Order: sequence, then structure tokens, then C-alpha cells
Amino acid sequence: MARKNAFYAQSGGVTAVINASAAGVIEAARDSKVIGKVYAGRNGIIGALTEDLIDTSKETKATIAALRHTPGGAFGSCRYKLKDLETSRRQYERLIEVFKAHNIGYFFYNGGGDSADTCLKVSQLSETLGYPIQAIHVPKTVDNDLPITDCSPGFGSVAKYTAVSIREAALDVQSMCATSTKVFVMEVMGRHAGWIAAAAGLAQEQDGDAPHIILFPEIAFNREKFLKKVQQTVKKYGYCVIAVSEGARYQDGTFLADAGSTDAFGHKQLGGVAPVLAQMVKAELGHKYHWAVPDYLQRAARHMASAVDLEQAYAVGRAAVEMAEAGDNAVMPAIIRGKGKKYSWAVEKAPLAKVANVEKKMPRNFISRDGFGITAAARDYLLPLIQGEAPMPFKNGMPVHARLKLTPVPKKLKGTFEI
Repeated sequence: MARKNAFYAQSGGVTAVINASAAGVIEAARDSKVIGKVYAGRNGIIGALTEDLIDTSKETKATIAALRHTPGGAFGSCRYKLKDLETSRRQYERLIEVFKAHNIGYFFYNGGGDSADTCLKVSQLSETLGYPIQAIHVPKTVDNDLPITDCSPGFGSVAKYTAVSIREAALDVQSMCATSTKVFVMEVMGRHAGWIAAAAGLAQEQDGDAPHIILFPEIAFNREKFLKKVQQTVKKYGYCVIAVSEGARYQDGTFLADAGSTDAFGHKQLGGVAPVLAQMVKAELGHKYHWAVPDYLQRAARHMASAVDLEQAYAVGRAAVEMAEAGDNAVMPAIIRGKGKKYSWAVEKAPLAKVANVEKKMPRNFISRDGFGITAAARDYLLPLIQGEAPMPFKNGMPVHARLKLTPVPKKLKGTFEI
């Protein structure tokens, strides 16, 4: 009996280590006695819908290995959410048609919560259509908001980048505050969960260290309380450094940076909370300010990747293939933290029914009583995730990244499919 091929796709915002997961999937599949070729979707799930597949078997062993030190999405990612089965069954039927045409029996979807939901639906619908697909979700998100898994691959690296960057910026501000900038605001990603903002707190080693204020989506923003804290900090230390999650919001749920539009996933588009806070400080307190939004830099900084994060990202990719080989379906390889003082972790199965559409937020005991910092419990959780450096090759002073052939797979279906 011919081996079934596998389909792999990347979804949503990329990370510094998502390609390590791709390497894990592809290398494990090449070692498999069960799986045939791995076809990647060009630009994520869109590649499956449009039958735009990439033959990863045409890539050399060295190129696939180089994915471990290459940021971005090597095969292209997308922000495209499949609609509900009830309203757009045709999309899911199209996926099965493409999979059937290319003898694909395994679906590895590398993404966050929406990807987990898609994975679950594909596994369910494929059964009813008479062409069963083993769908395995490969976890990834810098937001660290996936349930069950102790952490989400991609988060450890953005956490490390955030802590290092805010410490370095704080040293700059501190050195100039007597005659120049007194307030610096750094905005980080995190629409509903404040994990990345919390990671900024790792820059603190002793009293007075920056960041002096952290603003989380989980804690309602209080204008008066915030301005009072800023003024007290400037008076005490001469300057104030603030880390703020893009999803910071008022008590009624309104985002501080609501731009009034939505993205492809139906999420509110945010216009930038850092300038909003900076202008607030200037108008009310009169302090000179600067603000920064790392934006894509924070999730693309492979040179600042956490060794732990890199290892975990690769491990969940390999584990996904091993689960498929074992006959598992509608599951996700989850990272489970070991017990004891020394940090350890293992990969275990998590059912997608308990992962899809569930968002993990910061627990209240991780946030200080005043709502402006992290606790010792948060530090104990976060610190192991940023440990270790992940060296990468350099040439002529620049990092060396994988350059893929991205060889297309010949199409077998007639006509086109509108997405």
C-alpha cells in the first residue's frame, strides 16, 4: 500500500522559531516508514485551497536544517480564517478534494488558536466525506495564549527580546534623563493576554530597575492611577520606563488604541497604544517622552532567540509526526513542565477539542497587587523560558538564512478556487 503524503502549513503571525518546527516536521517525516512526501502550503492554508503546494523533498538536507536558524515563515503564512462549517462547508470540501488528489493523509497545521480550530474541523469533516485525514496541530504563537501547553513555541524568544530591549533602552533613558527624555514607553504585542508585557519585567533585578510600570490587558486601565504612578517614579528615579501590551483597555473593554476597524480574523485593529500613553503623559504631566513599537522586530529577532524556545519548537514538530505515525488524530503536542526546582519539560498529547477556541490569559497571581508589575510566581514561570542563546552562522557580518527552492507540485485538479 502506497504511503500517504503529508501537508504542512504555517498560519498567522510568524515567530523567530516557527521554521524550527517546520524542520522538525520535515526531518521526522523523512525518517518515517509511514509518511511519504511532505507538501507545504504556499502562504499557509491558502496554498491548500488553491492547490498551490510546495514539494519539500526537493530541498536538501542542509537547507531543511538551516530552517532552525531562519526567522519568518519559510513557506509563507497567512491571516485567513476558514469560516464555520455551517456557512461555508465548500471550503472544507475543497481542502479534502486537494488532499485526495495528492494522496495526502496527514495535515500538520502550525499556528495558534484559530489554526487549532481549523485542524479540529478538518479532522471531523474528512470522516463524513469518506476521506479521513489525520490532523495534528503544531503549536505556535508569540502571545503564549494556547491552553494546556505550559508555553507556546515562539513566546520564549519574543520574551527574551522584550526583556533585553527594554533594559537596553532604559539604560539609554537613564543616562539622559537629567536634561532630556524622562518617560519612555515600549509597546509590545498581546491583544488579550499580557504574557509578552510581563516578560519585560524580567529586566528588573533590583528596586528601581526598569520597567517601572507594566500595563496588561488583564488589568483595566485607570488613567488617574497611571499618571500618579508615572509622576511618583520620575520624582524618585528621575525617569520612568513603561512596557505596555497593545491590548491595554479601559474598564468597559475599550482598547486604548482602538483604530475603529477589524482584520481578516475579525479582531479589532489597534492604532498604537504607546503614542496614546506618551501624549497623555505630555498633556497631563509635561514630561518629555519617547516611545517605540518593536512590532515585527520582536517576533523576527532570531539573533536574540531563546535556546529553550528553539529546542521546544523543533521538538513539537517532530512530536507531531510521531503522533501521526501512532495513529493519533485531532491532537496537539503540548509542552508539559516538570516538577521540581530545576526546570524540565516533556511533550505530551492534548486533545484539540480542549485547545480550539480557548485563550490562556495571565493569572492574577502573576500580576502585582497594584497591577503595574509581575510577581515572584510570574518570574519563576517566565525565567526558564528565555534561558540559553541559540547561535547562528554569520557571513560578512550578516546572519546566514535558509534559501529554499520552493518547487511547486504540479496541479491535478481542473479550474480555480476563489478564496
